[in-house]
Amino acid sequence: MKKFLIFFLAVAVAGPIQAQTLPKDPPKLNLSAPLPANLFVELGKAINPAVVNISTSVVPKGGGPRGRDPMLDMLEQLYGFRMQQPQQQQGPRQMGLGTGFIIREDGLIVTNNHVIAGADIINVQLSEGSKDVFEATLVGSDERTDIALIKIKPKGKLPVAVLGSSKDLEVGEWVAAFGNPFGHGHSMSKGIVSSKGRDISEINKIPLIQTDASINPGNSGGPLVNTKGLVVGVNSAIDARAQGIGFAIPIDEVKVLIPQLESKGRIARGYIGALLGDLDPEAAAYLGIDQNGAVITQLDPRGPAAKAGLRIYDIVTEFNGKNIESSLSLIDAVSDAPIGKAATVKLIRDRKPVTVSMTVAERPDERVKKVTPKKYEGQKAPLDLGFTITDPNPTLRNEWGLPDDLNQPIVIETDRNSPAAKSGLRVGDVILDVNKQSVSTSKDVVKLLKKGANTLRIARNTRIQIINIATN
Repeated sequence: MKKFLIFFLAVAVAGPIQAQTLPKDPPKLNLSAPLPANLFVELGKAINPAVVNISTSVVPKGGGPRGRDPMLDMLEQLYGFRMQQPQQQQGPRQMGLGTGFIIREDGLIVTNNHVIAGADIINVQLSEGSKDVFEATLVGSDERTDIALIKIKPKGKLPVAVLGSSKDLEVGEWVAAFGNPFGHGHSMSKGIVSSKGRDISEINKIPLIQTDASINPGNSGGPLVNTKGLVVGVNSAIDARAQGIGFAIPIDEVKVLIPQLESKGRIARGYIGALLGDLDPEAAAYLGIDQNGAVITQLDPRGPAAKAGLRIYDIVTEFNGKNIESSLSLIDAVSDAPIGKAATVKLIRDRKPVTVSMTVAERPDERVKKVTPKKYEGQKAPLDLGFTITDPNPTLRNEWGLPDDLNQPIVIETDRNSPAAKSGLRVGDVILDVNKQSVSTSKDVVKLLKKGANTLRIARNTRIQIINIATN
């Protein structure tokens, strides 16, 4: 009781706790004239005439069999003889909808590459409800920046959207997004610039403008406009995980691309003749590397990388002075490198740093075929580990689409429920070393495998990984 009274008296003597005074003065703002009430009305009148609706179609290739009418099957059972299904005309199949905007009176239009990619037919409707549809020709496109130019032949001069500048944009500035969301026809939404320089390399190599102006499917390729009626960006993507997060490609970057797309049909980019993969974190730790990089997984024997002495499974850590964090960052570094000029490449080979010089070439328009593993005869791994390996030969390389200089042993079979299968080893994995010792042949793998735990460094598609396999 006495202790309680002493505590009470102590509190009473101390008195009430004084609250801290919070600041009340608002921040000083350098405000200009108030926002006009009819601002977005006037923007709509000025910009919408230059915004176009783009629809694309693809023409079915070949004359493969079509599904039979189930009614024919029933009639065949009834009458007892085979009935011929009437032939159906296969017209173009609609593929997608998008937006573009006219930048020149003669019908030159900017849009996103993903709006027209793979299309056989590109149709343009100038205004909502118009019966006139123009078939456009593809002038040029670039997948990495997601920009394309198309052109129509109008009957007269067309209204245009004027290109402004994106470098002076400020966070908080009012903008309006124009487009054809979900094919509903011309519409606009307003918002602000939420952020600048959003580096989302998976979407675009160009740092993007983020806005909370609604950008929905169908808005792609439409203009993002400031309060002066100038185009400051090209609507490109949304973050589907949240509302009010849209992205636009800065118009200053687009203006640099337009002359190249119109004159060449594509953007001239650097090329080294290599397929790339990412370094798995576990593999990096296994190699004693405390940095990321891009792994060379395949080489064009005539390409600049092969001529400079690069090898499969080299890990590139720096290219032309730029740190390489992933395969995507190396692609960007090579793409932006001056064509015909020497570039310094730093890499790790067999756990040792190597520096080489190579001359960057212009990227050709060829496609590299994908590897499709097939069954093949090989040698069974010992200790009931449950996988089969073989050494590449010309027939195997040809069937699986492997590079001519790939010599390391390849996994061609794994047994169900075996230690190898449970560890995640797959058909097509290339074995680089076993228990931290490099291997060149299947015999090397067999010799180095042991009872208990085994660690394999493997190459899988575009990644270097570590697999741990233990005997039963």
